[in-house]
Amino acid sequence: MRPVRAGNAFEETVERLLQVIKLGIVANGERLPPERELAPRLGVSRVTLREAIRALQQEGYVESRRGRAGGTFVTFAPPPAGSGDLARVAEDQAEGLDDALTYRLVIETGAAQHLASAGLSTEQRARLEGALTAVNTAGAADYRRLDTLFHLTIAELTGSQLLSVACADARLRVTDLLNAIPVLQRNIEHAAIQHAAIVDAVLAGDPEAARRAVAEHLEGTAALLRGFLA
Repeated sequence: MRPVRAGNAFEETVERLLQVIKLGIVANGERLPPERELAPRLGVSRVTLREAIRALQQEGYVESRRGRAGGTFVTFAPPPAGSGDLARVAEDQAEGLDDALTYRLVIETGAAQHLASAGLSTEQRARLEGALTAVNTAGAADYRRLDTLFHLTIAELTGSQLLSVACADARLRVTDLLNAIPVLQRNIEHAAIQHAAIVDAVLAGDPEAARRAVAEHLEGTAALLRGFLA
């Protein structure tokens, strides 16, 4: 939700909102922040924001509801994992897969390494532990979204907006591919151990252990993607 550039305010507002929706930061059925908060955060007028929301509403991503409990609610829901057309997604994105995975590896290992070296406040520790609990107790239907939020939380806790944006961008580059492959229970169990190792290393203030834990975790995801796309 960083400010957009003035020259393409409408288009970039649409882009920002779609990123938030597709990454599941605001999930299906949840409400976007009100206009009075969202417009200043994006650095656009309410008129531009309303035009962007109207465009997304026409395409079925959001709907507006009136009344005291009204607002703009997300109606987009990604297809269940494994139900997508893997062949089509692979054709569209597999060519740049290695590049995207390398990009994600560098960004996320760096974020965890920096966070572990910086130290966390009590509030930050609680937020990180909460994100861990959420993803490690998630069912298959909500797993991908909460996994995304766990990884984004690490980047956000560094306090670097640029790093948070880069982490979100890296995740977006593989989101369609991840949603096209099945959620495997054994993989969820293994990932839970790896998630815990990442958090333990960060909380212990061990940058190298945090880097290794993230790298191992992302290499497992990369192996699954390559396996299903081969």
